[in-house]
Amino acid sequence: MAAPTDTKKGKLASYFRGVRAEMKKVIWPNRKELINYTAVVLVISGLVALIVWILDLLINGGLSLII
Repeated sequence: MAAPTDTKKGKLASYFRGVRAEMKKVIWPNRKELINYTAVVLVISGLVALIVWILDLLINGGLSLII
């Protein structure tokens, strides 16, 4: 019964070694880039919300005319 736990530990250790190796390859944004990317995401999210709200108003108005 010791063999299955040993292989689980080995697989888990191997997994975390792989995670660590991949994290070293990541190019992290600096503060200026992070602020710019965040602003872009917020602006686009706001635009999408506005478009969905307008479409909702139009569909609601159209359905209220039909019903």
